[in-house]
Amino acid sequence: MTKESLDTIERVAREFLGKLGADGDMHIESKQEGEVALDVTLQEPQLLIGEKGQTLFEIAHILKALVRRKVAEPVRIILDINDYQKNKEQYLRELARTAADEVALFKKEKELPAMTPGERRIVHLELAERQDVVSESVGEGLDRRVVIKVRTGSSGESAPGL
Repeated sequence: MTKESLDTIERVAREFLGKLGADGDMHIESKQEGEVALDVTLQEPQLLIGEKGQTLFEIAHILKALVRRKVAEPVRIILDINDYQKNKEQYLRELARTAADEVALFKKEKELPAMTPGERRIVHLELAERQDVVSESVGEGLDRRVVIKVRTGSSGESAPGL
């Protein structure tokens, strides 16, 4: 990611978030190729995070569209407000491990609550290396969820249905 692109992304993000009344500290960091993390710290983050992070998800979606119009190179924006996304990811990883341990112990599949595609991806990746369980996504639309099952056989099956 070029310095010019990072500067453009930061300018667009500051302008957009400023119009939403989100004046706070912003840290921008180029992660792996084509990935940029925007960490924002606000005094009153609740309105921009929303219930279950839905408002944050929608703001990030709009911000990505605005950035795509201004930056020529492909970029993946990861917007986090007051570490909400980071904490959510830690929670999902712990949920996945705990559920997988239950499945392995009791030999009974476990269905997790409905999740967004990104949330399901975190769960699948967390369990991908485990040899005792397998995860798969089931359901349609907003009701799509992860089911964790005991791994059977030696087929090496893992995380289908991302």
